[in-house]
Amino acid sequence: MPARAQSGDIAGRVDIGGGRKMHLECRGAGSPVVVIVAGMRASAEDWTKAGPGKLNVFSALAGFTRVCVYDRPGTPVGERPSRSDPVAQPVTASDAVADLHALVAAAGIATPFVIVAHSYGGVVARLYAMTYPGEVNGMVLVDALSEGLQAAETPQEWAIQRVLLNGDLTEALKLYPAIERADADRSFDQIRAAAPLKPMPLVVLSADRPWGPLVPKLITDGVLPANTPADFGYVTDRAQKVAQAKLAMLVPGARHVTNTNSGHEIHKDQPQLVADSIHDVVAAVRNGKTSLSP
Repeated sequence: MPARAQSGDIAGRVDIGGGRKMHLECRGAGSPVVVIVAGMRASAEDWTKAGPGKLNVFSALAGFTRVCVYDRPGTPVGERPSRSDPVAQPVTASDAVADLHALVAAAGIATPFVIVAHSYGGVVARLYAMTYPGEVNGMVLVDALSEGLQAAETPQEWAIQRVLLNGDLTEALKLYPAIERADADRSFDQIRAAAPLKPMPLVVLSADRPWGPLVPKLITDGVLPANTPADFGYVTDRAQKVAQAKLAMLVPGARHVTNTNSGHEIHKDQPQLVADSIHDVVAAVRNGKTSLSP
């Protein structure tokens, strides 16, 4: 594929050095570029494909600016392995930041850009913006994971939460040993050790559909381990509410949307809300603002 990703629709593997290539897709034109960081074990298709009758967020963004999304190593595409070359697992947010930085440079993605991230991708996006403050000038966090979740739980609760975040990969590892696994504890330590996030337009979108009532059935159906406490969903709901509020305090003038009428995957449940939020951040950046406040 072309070495530069500044114009034209592209979809293919980019040589990032070190004998490795990563899958990247870019569409649209304009600045700032929007770079999307998907959630744990989610490929670019988590954003480039939409459900029946649903808005395609990736396509919608390409209508008003340039947008890029990529595959981290170990993120399957359906039943197929990742389109990005494998790395040793587990990884940390710092590893993901290094990969994204290499990809941005190799593909010629224009900086500074607006970074959009879902779930675990939020840890990666924040650490990227804190590590390379000159490369990011806006952010949208979509029900993002954060160290605030760990801080809002007791050590005993976090031990359970960490297992649930990683999921049961016993069978998956047999089929795909290189599947993505992230060390949340080390990643959170990396966030805590980094410089503070600089002022920038920020939207925090938080899921508002509670986990509490769902957990017993998820245990019965085998989705969650049988030894998961039946009331643990309520623990998660309480801790996540605290964690999301802290994310909205990262910079002055951040917008915190809590009435999303959505579960964890807000970009799929409420794609218009996500697209509109990204549009607002892009518009603020174009107007030279460092905050969404008037």
